Amino acid sequence: MFLPSTRKKARELLVQALYQRSVSGTEINIIYQEFVANNNMDKVDTEFFKELLYGIIEKLDEVDGAYTEYLDRETSRLDHISRVILRIGSYELCFRIDIPYKVAINEAVNLAKKFGPTDTYKYINGILDMAALKKRAIEINNEKHPK
Repeated sequence: MFLPSTRKKARELLVQALYQRSVSGTEINIIYQEFVANNNMDKVDTEFFKELLYGIIEKLDEVDGAYTEYLDRETSRLDHISRVILRIGSYELCFRIDIPYKVAINEAVNLAKKFGPTDTYKYINGILDMAALKKRAIEINNEKHPK
């Protein structure tokens, strides 16, 4: 059983870990070990952290493919933080159907407010909303037309 606060903390650490990977190219196992050693993981959903950290890297093409078609610029022109947050949100939309799409998007927006450049959260919200229409079409349709 997890608490929403432990997932929130896991996502915040994910932004930092994936940012480190993005700018340094450090191998993911090293980053994982450093984060476990250097952070108090008592209030972190460590399974969730590990799954997303490794999962995003292992399934990077699919994760990036979930959002890139909705960008108004080349992926290479995104700042590192925005790219990392889009990857976290997209991973959740694609591979964690136990997490409602609204929660995945809202959490990504909150990460953008905390870590991203000014007003990036609006951009993140718009991109992930469009990605959700494709990746979570059944969930969205059921929400609009309950049985």
